[in-house]
Formats: sequence, structure tokens, C-alpha cells
Amino acid sequence: MRWGAEVGAMGARWRMRGARAALSPWARRLPFELLVALRFLREGRMQSALILAGVTGGVAVIVFLTQLINQLQDSIIDRVLGSQAHVVIRPPEEVNRPIVAEATVAARVQPREQRLRSVDQWERVAQLAAATPGVLAVSPVASGPAFAVRGAGNKSVAIIGMVPDAYSRVVRIDDKMVRGRFQVSGSEAIIGTELAADLGVSVGDKLRLQAANGRGEVVTVTGLFDIGNRDLNRRWVFVPLKLAQTLLDVPGGVTNLDLTVNDLFRADAVAAELRAATGLTVDSWMQTNASLLTALSNQTVSNNLIRSFVVIIVALGISSVLVVSVVQKQREIGILRAMGAGRRQIMAVFLLQGGIVGLVGSTLGAALAYALLVVFSHVFKNPGDGGPLFNAELDPRLVLLAALVACVVGLLAALIPARRAARMDPVQAIRS
Repeated sequence: MRWGAEVGAMGARWRMRGARAALSPWARRLPFELLVALRFLREGRMQSALILAGVTGGVAVIVFLTQLINQLQDSIIDRVLGSQAHVVIRPPEEVNRPIVAEATVAARVQPREQRLRSVDQWERVAQLAAATPGVLAVSPVASGPAFAVRGAGNKSVAIIGMVPDAYSRVVRIDDKMVRGRFQVSGSEAIIGTELAADLGVSVGDKLRLQAANGRGEVVTVTGLFDIGNRDLNRRWVFVPLKLAQTLLDVPGGVTNLDLTVNDLFRADAVAAELRAATGLTVDSWMQTNASLLTALSNQTVSNNLIRSFVVIIVALGISSVLVVSVVQKQREIGILRAMGAGRRQIMAVFLLQGGIVGLVGSTLGAALAYALLVVFSHVFKNPGDGGPLFNAELDPRLVLLAALVACVVGLLAALIPARRAARMDPVQAIRS
């Protein structure tokens, strides 16, 4: 009996070899499993086209939405942080403390007004902040309210006294300059384009800065900036640090220390570390822009949900089509088993179909996603300068990840129909 089974198996292998010999020279070089998988896909052209369209659309949606949302989030964060520091160190707020402890005498303590104060021992604090892991640059700043006066024009502004080289490493104000350079010394000042239009001044003109304490100084406008925010363009006036210290009556002091960090989303951790080390008020951009951070987080969650549902739909589509293919090709599967094809080979045939569909669909999907990005980048424009709202570019890592996910989903979706095909009895399959 055993000898007869071995002879039968040997005869089946010879029949399979004879069938391969009848194929074209190109087809002979392919492995048996891959050859049959391609043959099944070619025979069911309509089914293959539908499943391939589903995978292509799914991958295109995933890549397009992910790339679009990532670029929009980066653009929003860049616009918001382009005009502010990642972390700001300020003096602690002054509070009134009741002298008498009895509640009947001091039932209510009125909040104390906040005056302009300097950061205590700011040089030491600046050195400590610069030595903190994750901090890239530190800029001392003396800022406070004032009035910009030009003839009959009078505008409320915020004086920002700083060292240009240090401040440029924290806030990229160099990129926002419209006229002149971001350099000031002596009694020079740099103002926004909106403030210049309101006061009727330009580069080379003079205006008077009048602080709330009565101190004043005539400054020469040496540059104009436009940071994309009209309110800030009307309010900010950059002057040398020493001039601001004099105008704001904080001799040798600074009202805050501006920091930039290497990882934007670790700004909270850096702020907490500095807050514990100094005892000062330390705020990060994540605290001052909490609503923006919440919106970005919700946007990311929505994107992940969309991608998850698309992956599930694509997997169900591949699996359902291959299940139908197994039912339709019962006789072919039975004949292959009778000719000597093993269960593993039959299973590999359907797994290869899922993998091929995933690979080809991911390639076409990436191309379709890039085409959509090109079209939408020409349709949607930035309302400010009229430029594209996002760039038509694909992240290679995202494309590779999408291709990997599509192939894995294709293999997993083909697993159930592949196991079903491998368990078929050849005699019953041929009779059905």
C-alpha cells in the first residue's frame, strides 16, 4: 500500500512537470504557486479589477488624508510658533496675603495689581535654562506697554527689548522682514507694516515711544516686518535691550526669558522641569495654545479612525472576493490536488493572490494619492499670500508603510479562503 502511494505521488509529479513543459518559456521560470495565482487572477478579470480598485482607493485615501493632515498641522504649528517662543519664564505673580487670620475680619482679599518686574537673578536662570536638556536657545527680553507717537497719530504698542542675535534663534523674525534687516542698536526700532501704515512712517523715519511710567525716547525706524498677524503687526515694536530697560524702568533686568526647544511636543516637560528648579512662572506654548493643541489632537484621532475603517473595508473586500473565487474554482483546485499539489501549495496560491493585490494596489494607490495632492494644491490657496495651502509631495516612509499595511492586510484577508481551499477533498471538489 505504501509503495503504491509513493508510485501514485511520483506519477502526479510527472504529470505536473508535463503540464509545465507545455507552458511558454517565461511561465516556466515562475514558481508553481505564483504561476497558478496569476492564472486565477487573470481568469477572474472582473473580480480582480474590482478588488484591485478597492485596494487602490483605500491606499489612496490613507496616504492622501495622512499627508494632507500632517502638512496642514505642520503649517498651523509653524504659523503659530513663528511669532512666539516655545517656553517663557516670567516672575511669579504678586498676591496679597491677609495679616489677620480670622475670617470675620478678612473674609475677602482683593487681588493685587500686577506691576512690571524683572526676573530675579535672570543671568543665573538663563544659564540654568540653557543647560537644561532639550533647550536649544535662550533670549532675554524686556517687554511692556507704551505709546507710539508720530505727529497727531497715537497708537498703543508693546515694546520688546532684546538682543537681535539671541532673539533670532528663538523666534524666526528674520524670515518676516519686509524691509531692512533684523538688527537694532542705540535708538533704533523695527515695527510692523500695519503700525507703519497707521502712523504714516517708513524706514528712516522717526517716532516717539512713550512708556506708561512717563519715560520717552525718539527712535529711528530701521526695518519693517510682517508676521502674518495684523494685530501683532500693529503692536510689536522691537528695540535694543538696553533701551527697553530704560524706558520700562527695569535697569539691568528682563521681564521674561524666551526659550526654544528641539522637540515641540516636549515643551511641557521642559517647562515643568524649569518650574520646579527655579520656582518662577514657566509657561509652554502647549499651555498658552491649549485649544489649538486640542483641535490638532482631535484631528489626529479622526484621521486614525478613518484609516482604521478603510483598512477593515479593504480587508473584507479582499476576503469576500477570494472566498467567491474558492467556490468558483473548486474543480480546478480538485484537479490540482489530484495532480499532486499539496495543501501548502494550494494555500500559498491564494495567499499570493492577496499579496499581489495588496502590492499592486498600494503602488497604484500611492500614485493616485500624489495626483490628488497635485490637484488639491492648485485648488486650495492660502488666503494670505495666495500661495498653495500645502505642497504636493509624498513622504517616502508613509508610502512604504502604506504598501506594507496593504500587503499584510491582503495576506491576512486571504488566509481564511486559503485555508478553506487547502482543506478541500480532491474527489469531492472534482464531483461538485
